[in-house]
Amino acid sequence: MAGMGRNMSGASKTIGSRWYVRLLRGVIIVLALAGLAVFCYWAYTFTLAPVYDPHHWAIGNTHPGHTLQFYLDRPSIKDAIIQIGGNLVLLAPLGVLLPLITPKLRGPIRLTLVIAVISSAIEVTQGTAISGRSFDVDDIILNTLGGLLAYLIIGRRFGRLLHGAKR
Repeated sequence: MAGMGRNMSGASKTIGSRWYVRLLRGVIIVLALAGLAVFCYWAYTFTLAPVYDPHHWAIGNTHPGHTLQFYLDRPSIKDAIIQIGGNLVLLAPLGVLLPLITPKLRGPIRLTLVIAVISSAIEVTQGTAISGRSFDVDDIILNTLGGLLAYLIIGRRFGRLLHGAKR
């Protein structure tokens, strides 16, 4: 019986240690990195391109909720959905891709902080260096919330499938 136990433990490798599983994980991580590169290019062209603003309507907002209230008070629900929904969706891919790339970003707190820093960097750049753009704290809040929701809905599950349970 003791010999059988030794045989069983030597023969039974965990599924994560098989070479083809490690190869598949590597391929998925490389694809996630490629997806992140495409996302970064898309986000750069979408958020950091100058906008023609002849009326100088692009003014900054440092009061949380101010821009949200502005869009919710408008008669067109379409404008509110585009602005609020667009900011929720903008950094949502990070909530899925980052946990795939590194297990260190599989926790909601750490991931939320990283997404908030990225969103803040975008907003500061918009407010200081991009013509026709402005800093908006509500964009940071919505971008971060969108990334966190994407993580909670999709990213956490995919991260577990790829990297296993958190240790």
